[in-house]
Amino acid sequence: MYYDPYLSPISTMPLHASVYVSPSIPWSLPNGQPGGPWSPISSTLIHTDTQAVLVDTPITQSQTADLASWIERTLPATASLSYIYITHGHGDHWFGTNALLQRFPGARVVATKDTIAHMQSQIEPRIFKAMWSSRFPGQIDTSFDLAGPLPESGEFCIDDKDTSYKMKAIEVGHADTHSSTVLWCEDLRLVVAGDVVYGDVHQMLGEANTHALRLEWVAAIDKVASLNPMTVVAGHKKPDEIDGVWHLARSKQYILDFDKLVESGECKTVRDLVARMKSLWSTRFNDGALVVGAINALKVKKKGGSGKL
Repeated sequence: MYYDPYLSPISTMPLHASVYVSPSIPWSLPNGQPGGPWSPISSTLIHTDTQAVLVDTPITQSQTADLASWIERTLPATASLSYIYITHGHGDHWFGTNALLQRFPGARVVATKDTIAHMQSQIEPRIFKAMWSSRFPGQIDTSFDLAGPLPESGEFCIDDKDTSYKMKAIEVGHADTHSSTVLWCEDLRLVVAGDVVYGDVHQMLGEANTHALRLEWVAAIDKVASLNPMTVVAGHKKPDEIDGVWHLARSKQYILDFDKLVESGECKTVRDLVARMKSLWSTRFNDGALVVGAINALKVKKKGGSGKL
């Protein structure tokens, strides 16, 4: 039987996606001593030959300059960056917006209303100093560009010459923080998951510090799975990881393992909890994130599960 490649059922849809992973960088303690590594941060570029949307940015000016150069290399000469979508309010997913707007002045930064409120809280002086400027002194562009709100539908489009492709922000509630979202590109069956889904790095459970909040995160992952995606991009992952749906099951199981160790009373100390999780998830990167989650979870457990530290 003769095979004609020109008649094969391979899609010719002019919609593409690429992922850039900003490598891990060190952060500092308030006394200037090394505090540990920060997990790698993924940024996803979805584009046609004429328009593109970038999902999330890294933290520092240096990281963002590298990301901008990658965008320029990745987009065809006929394409422009039209949108920068922010999945949630944590600063390590949007502090690069101002620098990107200098390189791509036609772009619009967009997010849900709740994410914008969270972004605003991250740059309040007390929180910004405690969370960000003390950890990355002199490295963050503080000419902050907050996002503009998406319509209530959460939808926006990027265009090709003949077709518009819909992007949809889906609110999933509490994941590693409140007001989390994912971006759903149905045409590619692609979910850009922000911090709802992690790759092979320890998940930040510092804010999901109660049994109820951990189960909310599990429900958020289930909501993403209900979209039946073909590709899932984790917000933090090792640079060599393929973006796959298996990240959903693994992220969910990580939370359930952590929750069981806390709620069963098997682990009485932070040291025990960290050691048990590391034995279960021995290839995961960034022990510091695990330690913060363990400290906060056991504090809450000792206070009776109120969630107030």
